[in-house]
Amino acid sequence: MACYYSASSSFYPYVSVPFLMFSLLAASSFLVAFGNFYQDVDVTWGDGRAKILNNGELLTLSLDKASGSGFQSKNEFLYGKIDMQLKFVPNNSAGTVTAYYLKSPGSFWDEIDFEFLGNLSGDPYIVHTNVYTQGKGDREQQFYLWFDPTADFHTYSILWNPGHIVFYVDGRPIREFKNLQSMGVPYPKNQPMRMYCSLWNADDWATRGGLVKTDWSQAPFTASFRNFNAKNACVWANGASSCSSNSTGNPWFSQDLDSASQKTLKWVQKNYMVYNYCTDNRRFPQGLPQECKVTAKK
Repeated sequence: MACYYSASSSFYPYVSVPFLMFSLLAASSFLVAFGNFYQDVDVTWGDGRAKILNNGELLTLSLDKASGSGFQSKNEFLYGKIDMQLKFVPNNSAGTVTAYYLKSPGSFWDEIDFEFLGNLSGDPYIVHTNVYTQGKGDREQQFYLWFDPTADFHTYSILWNPGHIVFYVDGRPIREFKNLQSMGVPYPKNQPMRMYCSLWNADDWATRGGLVKTDWSQAPFTASFRNFNAKNACVWANGASSCSSNSTGNPWFSQDLDSASQKTLKWVQKNYMVYNYCTDNRRFPQGLPQECKVTAKK
């Protein structure tokens, strides 16, 4: 289990003007094609706690003591660039988890996770990421954000192609998981995945390792979603992909991190990373996973 840290209400730090300008530009111009929730997703649970509003442009999930709620994409994907804008539960969100992830069915599933762990008022959310292959995860990395994610919508993206998986926040990479199958590291490449979102209670572990419980007097808790974008993804249906074998028409299919993106990735990990399984020697007494050793050499 990773450690969870407290922070004061002054946590969100001063950011340089060039960095702030980049953030604003990325947030405002990153998405260009939006879907419609009526057309793109199915509400799957929650007994009315999930609501599609504004003619399909907005979807809200709510959580109370009786139940949370969730939805999933109508389509399955085998590789893609998936974007969603989210605004999280405000104020005291301790114990709650807002999840946004890709997952395949079955007992030996693949999964690419964004989970956002609530906290006490004034403390920052923790962005929890993980990658599963064949039902095995244990690849957690966690981050604080450099802004208040409850104040406005921000864009959270997953790039999944044959070369790597990249987690983005407002177009800025925060984590990369490379395809190192040649070195014996499993990589999700054969199982189509749907996009799922949910809001649920996890006060047994979500906030400071379960020390802070959900305050149900604050319920219902609500998270908001908009601008789901799967235009740059290969839809999988009837055993076939919507993408041709020639990927020249899909730049994201071979997209890599350029030098500027690699620099940004290192900056985020240096300043905002909370937990990295690749440095947790106590958790892996027999030795760190192979991909960690490769990363450490770079």
